[in-house]
Formats: sequence, structure tokens, C-alpha cells
Amino acid sequence: MVLPDRFFPATLSAALACAAAAPAAAHVTLATTQAPASSYVKLVFDVPHGCKGSPTLKLRVRIPDGVISVKPQPKPGWQLDIVQGAYAKPYALHGAQLSSGVREVSWSGRLADAEFDEFAFMAYLSSDLPAGTVVHFPVVQECEKGVARWIDTADGSESPAPRLTIVPKP
Repeated sequence: MVLPDRFFPATLSAALACAAAAPAAAHVTLATTQAPASSYVKLVFDVPHGCKGSPTLKLRVRIPDGVISVKPQPKPGWQLDIVQGAYAKPYALHGAQLSSGVREVSWSGRLADAEFDEFAFMAYLSSDLPAGTVVHFPVVQECEKGVARWIDTADGSESPAPRLTIVPKP
């Protein structure tokens, strides 16, 4: 089947629009972008590629205030490192007061630029994060050649931090 010439400009425009949109989606993101207030949540960080063609060697995630009781998921072939520290304030969880916990999680290994992977942890969203709150998880992606910092919290940023919107409990 031969298509008339008038279809090619539209097809080319659509292809270019998709190609132009691709870099905007080419950053580290959360697989789930919403979670209920005052609940446990599994947060999965999607890493779609390395840094400008270079393999990813390390992924570091900073844990924001109000996200507590973090339990990272180990990955075969990757070293898991956890940075513990004091919380900005104590949090109540199951009748106990928590004044410290995981403040950063990092995985070190090798992820080729042509591959993707997921990195995850469980956490509790404290009552300090009411419905409507947007929580940002700054991520630093260290590569063989270069670093990508997904840390910006402004809308429309070229290097946005993964974000989670807190929604009401069902």
C-alpha cells in the first residue's frame, strides 16, 4: 500500500514530537507517583539509562523528612549502603518514638546505558505528610563518565527529583 505524500509530513511531525518528548521522560522516576497518607509504601526508582551513553555505577537516594522506617531491597550483583542519621524531629510509629533512621540509600554496581533497572525500598509515610503534600526524593546517578543529579524540585525542571504525591487514605 502506498500512502499519499500528504501523510508523510504529518508522520514526520509526529515522530519528531515523540523524539523531542523522549529526553523529558529520560530521568530517574518513581514507578508509583501517589501513596496514601500515614501508610507503608514500596518506592521503586526506575533508571532508564546511564549518563550520556556511560554505564551507571552508583545510585544514591536521599530520604526526605517525614519518610521513616526505610528498608532497602538488596539487588544481586549490587552493593547496598545505608547512611543512618538523626531525624529533624522524633516520629511516632506503632507506639514507639523514632529519632533516627535511614537518611540515604545507595546501590553500587554496573548498569549498561542500553539497559534499565529498578531500585526499591519500603518506607512509612509519617503523619507529618498529610494528603496533598508532594515529597521529593533527590537522586544522584553516578556513571563511569559523568554524574546526573535528579535533585530539582521546581516544576518543569530538566533534572527533576522523583516525586511522590500523598493522597487521602482510602
